[in-house]
Amino acid sequence: MLTGGNIADITGARHLLAVSPAPGCFIADKAYDADDVRAFLAQQGTKVVISLMPTRTRKPDFDPVAYRMRNGIERAFCKLKDWRAFATRYDTLARNFLSAICLAVAITFWIK
Repeated sequence: MLTGGNIADITGARHLLAVSPAPGCFIADKAYDADDVRAFLAQQGTKVVISLMPTRTRKPDFDPVAYRMRNGIERAFCKLKDWRAFATRYDTLARNFLSAICLAVAITFWIK
Protein backbone atom coordinates (compact mmCIF):
# COMPACT_ATOMS: atom_id res chain seq x y z
CA MET A 1 0.00 0.00 0.00
CA LEU A 2 1.43 3.33 -1.05
CA THR A 3 0.26 6.61 0.42
CA GLY A 4 1.20 10.20 -0.23
CA GLY A 5 3.94 11.93 1.69
CA ASN A 6 1.38 14.05 3.52
CA ILE A 7 -0.47 11.01 4.95
CA ALA A 8 0.43 9.83 8.46
CA ASP A 9 2.06 6.39 8.66
CA ILE A 10 -0.55 5.14 11.11
CA THR A 11 -3.26 5.52 8.46
CA GLY A 12 -1.56 2.98 6.23
CA ALA A 13 -0.64 0.79 9.18
CA ARG A 14 -4.27 0.39 10.18
CA HIS A 15 -5.12 -0.92 6.72
CA LEU A 16 -2.08 -3.20 6.49
CA LEU A 17 -2.61 -4.70 9.94
CA ALA A 18 -6.21 -5.52 9.06
CA VAL A 19 -5.26 -7.57 5.98
CA SER A 20 -2.02 -9.19 7.12
CA PRO A 21 -1.52 -12.17 9.45
CA ALA A 22 -1.17 -11.31 13.13
CA PRO A 23 2.47 -10.66 14.06
CA GLY A 24 3.92 -12.14 17.23
CA CYS A 25 5.36 -8.78 18.24
CA PHE A 26 4.69 -5.28 16.90
CA ILE A 27 7.53 -2.80 17.53
CA ALA A 28 6.90 0.80 16.51
CA ASP A 29 7.71 4.38 17.40
CA LYS A 30 5.49 7.09 18.87
CA ALA A 31 3.74 7.72 15.56
CA TYR A 32 1.84 4.44 16.02
CA ASP A 33 0.76 5.09 19.61
CA ALA A 34 -3.02 5.01 19.30
CA ASP A 35 -5.54 3.19 21.48
CA ASP A 36 -7.35 1.59 18.53
CA VAL A 37 -4.11 0.13 17.12
CA ARG A 38 -3.11 -1.18 20.54
CA ALA A 39 -6.55 -2.73 21.09
CA PHE A 40 -6.60 -4.35 17.65
CA LEU A 41 -3.16 -5.90 18.16
CA ALA A 42 -3.97 -7.06 21.69
CA GLN A 43 -7.15 -8.70 20.41
CA GLN A 44 -5.01 -10.69 17.95
CA GLY A 45 -2.64 -11.76 20.73
CA THR A 46 0.24 -9.63 19.49
CA LYS A 47 2.81 -8.28 21.94
CA VAL A 48 2.72 -4.49 21.54
CA VAL A 49 5.97 -2.55 21.98
CA ILE A 50 5.24 1.06 21.06
CA SER A 51 7.11 4.04 22.47
CA LEU A 52 4.70 6.14 24.51
CA MET A 53 3.55 9.60 23.52
CA PRO A 54 4.55 12.07 26.23
CA THR A 55 1.02 13.51 26.33
CA ARG A 56 -0.58 10.16 27.25
CA THR A 57 -2.51 10.23 30.51
CA ARG A 58 -2.99 6.46 30.72
CA LYS A 59 0.39 4.74 30.35
CA PRO A 60 0.27 1.16 28.97
CA ASP A 61 3.11 -1.27 29.62
CA PHE A 62 6.30 -0.64 27.64
CA ASP A 63 9.27 -3.01 27.20
CA PRO A 64 12.41 -0.91 26.58
CA VAL A 65 14.57 -4.01 26.00
CA ALA A 66 12.34 -5.29 23.18
CA TYR A 67 12.12 -1.76 21.75
CA ARG A 68 15.87 -1.83 21.06
CA MET A 69 15.20 -4.32 18.25
CA ARG A 70 13.68 -1.43 16.28
CA ASN A 71 17.23 -0.23 15.65
CA GLY A 72 17.66 -2.86 12.93
CA ILE A 73 14.62 -1.56 11.07
CA GLU A 74 15.88 2.02 11.26
CA ARG A 75 19.30 1.00 9.93
CA ALA A 76 17.69 -0.86 7.02
CA PHE A 77 15.71 2.23 6.01
CA CYS A 78 18.84 4.35 6.36
CA LYS A 79 20.64 2.07 3.88
CA LEU A 80 17.74 2.28 1.45
CA LYS A 81 17.74 6.07 1.61
CA ASP A 82 21.25 6.03 0.14
CA TRP A 83 19.40 5.43 -3.14
CA ARG A 84 18.48 8.96 -4.14
CA ALA A 85 15.59 7.97 -6.41
CA PHE A 86 14.04 6.03 -3.51
CA ALA A 87 14.62 8.73 -0.90
CA THR A 88 13.15 11.56 -3.01
CA ARG A 89 10.58 9.40 -4.84
CA TYR A 90 11.28 10.51 -8.37
CA ASP A 91 8.90 7.91 -9.80
CA THR A 92 5.36 9.19 -10.25
CA LEU A 93 3.73 5.79 -10.73
CA ALA A 94 3.34 3.46 -7.76
CA ARG A 95 4.44 0.40 -9.77
CA ASN A 96 7.68 2.14 -10.83
CA PHE A 97 8.35 3.20 -7.24
CA LEU A 98 7.76 -0.38 -6.06
CA SER A 99 10.21 -1.69 -8.65
CA ALA A 100 12.80 0.88 -7.49
CA ILE A 101 12.32 -0.30 -3.90
CA CYS A 102 12.70 -3.95 -4.93
CA LEU A 103 15.86 -3.18 -6.88
CA ALA A 104 17.36 -1.16 -4.03
CA VAL A 105 16.54 -3.89 -1.49
CA ALA A 106 17.96 -6.63 -3.69
CA ILE A 107 21.23 -4.84 -4.35
CA THR A 108 21.68 -3.30 -0.90
CA PHE A 109 21.13 -6.49 1.07
CA TRP A 110 22.68 -8.84 -1.48
CA ILE A 111 25.98 -6.95 -1.53
CA LYS A 112 26.05 -6.09 2.20
